[in-house]
Amino acid sequence: MRQPEQMTVLASAARTATVNSETFANYGHRGLVVVIDATAITSTPSVVVTIQGYSALGDDYYTILASAAVATAVVTVLRVFPGSAVTTNLAANDQLPPLWRINAVHGNANSITYSINALLLP
Repeated sequence: MRQPEQMTVLASAARTATVNSETFANYGHRGLVVVIDATAITSTPSVVVTIQGYSALGDDYYTILASAAVATAVVTVLRVFPGSAVTTNLAANDQLPPLWRINAVHGNANSITYSINALLLP
């Protein structure tokens, strides 16, 4: 039986601007769990983390699941897999596409330190 695979999507760093992860290839995983670990904030930061799929036909990215704004030092978990109970901004009942990435959109230039890790589900 295939085991879950853990990976670092964005290493821990203080960020003030929007960032995209690299585009990852999905080699047969049905879903993923994304852990956003915000550890330090300056003033009133805000970041929305989005799991995106890639459409080769349109040569663009589409939203699978977007978090609520992360504005405090907190751990947030996003889940995407078939059969998941749908929960707004936390979980989507969807299949992980062949190509995907993480997009982190900052609401302002205030610093927030966070890492994003993923657990790919067999």
